[in-house]
Amino acid sequence: MVAGHLQEKNGYFYAVLSYKDAQGKRKTKWIPTGYLIRGNKKKAEAFLMEQRQTFQLPAEDTEAVEKGELFADYLERWLKIAKSTIAITTYSSYDGMMKSTIVPWFRKTGVTITKLTAQDIQDFYTAQLARVKSNTVIHYHALIHRALKYAVKTDQLSVNPADKVDRPRKNGFQPAFYDKDEINQLLACVKGTLIETPVMLAAFYGLRRSEAVGLRWDAIDFQQNTITIQHTVIACRLNGKYEVIARDTTKTKSSRRTLPLAAPIRKYLLNTIFAFACAICSCLFDFVVRSFHLA
Repeated sequence: MVAGHLQEKNGYFYAVLSYKDAQGKRKTKWIPTGYLIRGNKKKAEAFLMEQRQTFQLPAEDTEAVEKGELFADYLERWLKIAKSTIAITTYSSYDGMMKSTIVPWFRKTGVTITKLTAQDIQDFYTAQLARVKSNTVIHYHALIHRALKYAVKTDQLSVNPADKVDRPRKNGFQPAFYDKDEINQLLACVKGTLIETPVMLAAFYGLRRSEAVGLRWDAIDFQQNTITIQHTVIACRLNGKYEVIARDTTKTKSSRRTLPLAAPIRKYLLNTIFAFACAICSCLFDFVVRSFHLA
């Protein structure tokens, strides 16, 4: 039996019924009771109960329920729900994967969430493995599994079909390192530019790009001779445009760490501060001189 309540409008009682359509969206239906507000509340309540007991979904919603929600539509709806529970970078990654690959594929198949099988998911993985590396398909798998896990949690599915699909085997990663000459060449290229300091620190400490760009002066302790990695800056695509996100967090808990401030780096940073202070003083001096001449 659907939920409902009485509502007063223009001197009359109305029965307001509340139900969910095939997509899980809340809808309401107003039904006039024909009873004036004064002295007819019990009659209106009896009318409301009758309407709640006999209510049937509108034809368009009944058809939608029988047909079922497309898995592609479910994924888009799920991501809107999950947005507030996941990191902004994760949301950006999921949004990109869904729009570029996952949603178009499953929309083309026309499979509904209730009819989705492990074989449907496996067919998708097999097709993607022919064009991208398995590590990318592993990311697709993580997204699909998480979305279907929510469907099981909310009783839209009894089992998660992604549990029956083997996750693709991860590619072996072969890192490539700069040698001494390449590092020196890189530092020579960035010398005197805005990225000189972050590149210098990234090269010396092996920092991630987000960690190097996110370093602030308050992370440097010249008394204790330490440098703390605790702030990161990343760029991600949100709502169709790139945005810069600064966070007082790192990629993982273990990434938040304190490193020794090596003597060459300490000297370099102190020289950087000194040069910056001299530049400010020079600008202030020029400003005062110009102001004096104008006066």
